Amino acid sequence: MELKPIIDAFFDEATNTVTYLVTDPETRRAAIIDPVLDYDHKSGKASTKSAERVLAKAKERQASVDWILETHAHADHLTAAPLLKTRTGASVVIGQHIRDVQKILKKVFNAADVSEDGREFDRLVADGETLPLGDLTIEVMHLPGHTPADVAYRIADAVFVGDTIFMPDYGTARADFPGGDVATLYRSIRRLLALPPETRLFMCHDYKAPGRDRYAWETTVAEQRAHNVHVHDGVTEAEFVAMRTKRDASLAAPVLLLPSVQVNIRAGHLPPPDDNGQSYLKIPVKLVEA
Repeated sequence: MELKPIIDAFFDEATNTVTYLVTDPETRRAAIIDPVLDYDHKSGKASTKSAERVLAKAKERQASVDWILETHAHADHLTAAPLLKTRTGASVVIGQHIRDVQKILKKVFNAADVSEDGREFDRLVADGETLPLGDLTIEVMHLPGHTPADVAYRIADAVFVGDTIFMPDYGTARADFPGGDVATLYRSIRRLLALPPETRLFMCHDYKAPGRDRYAWETTVAEQRAHNVHVHDGVTEAEFVAMRTKRDASLAAPVLLLPSVQVNIRAGHLPPPDDNGQSYLKIPVKLVEA
C-alpha cells in the first residue's frame, strides 16, 4: 500500500492563498508549501499570524520541518519563508528558473542587490529532481507559463500545483506577467493532466467560482480533465490561447503585485535598508497621457 502524506491546509482569505504543511506519517519529517506573511499594504505593516498557525500545527503533529517549498515568486502575497527558516532551520527551495524572473524584475525595480543566480534561496531545483521527505519523496515538475519559474511538487499521490491551474469551476491562472506565456501554460497544464486520473491536485489559490459559496482547494486529475471550464479534455491549444489572452487583457493587476514580487525574488527578505535604517518598497510610476 502506497504511503500517503498527512496534508494540513491553511487558507488565507485576505490573499485567497492556501499554505500546506505536508508530513510523512512514519518519520514526522515535513515540508511547508507557499507560506504567507500577513501584510497590510495601507500601513506597510506585516505580521506573522498565518505562519504561526502553520508552526503550531507542526508542533501538534510533532513534525520536523525540513523544507520550505515555493512554487514560484508569487505576485499576490509576501512569503513568510525567512521567518519559518529561522524558526525551523528548514531550507528554502524554488525552481531554478527563478533566475529568469530575477533578471526581469531586477530591471523593473532597479534592484542592484538582487542576484540573477538565485543565491537568495537555499536550493534551486530542476524538473525531475527529487528531495527526501522522510520515507516519502518530493518530485519537482517544472510547469512554466504563469511565470517562467513555476514548479509543482509531487508527493506520493498528491501534487501541489501552485498557480498553474485552479479548481475546475474557476479555470486557470493568468499568463500576462513578465515572462509568462499562454501557449506554454497550456502545455504545462496538459502535462499535469497526463498524470494518473486519481492523482490529487492541491491548489495554491481559490476565489469561489460563481455559484459556489465555500472555498475549495482539492480536486483530482480526472475532475479537471472532465470539468475544468478553461481546459477540459477537447479544448485545443489555439482555443485556450484565444480565451486566456482575451481574459488576461481584462484583468486588473493583483493588489499586492508590486510589494510581493520585489520581496519574493529576494526569498522573502525586504530590500536593503536606506541610510536611515528603514527598508522601502519601490512603486514604479509611469505618466500616461490622456
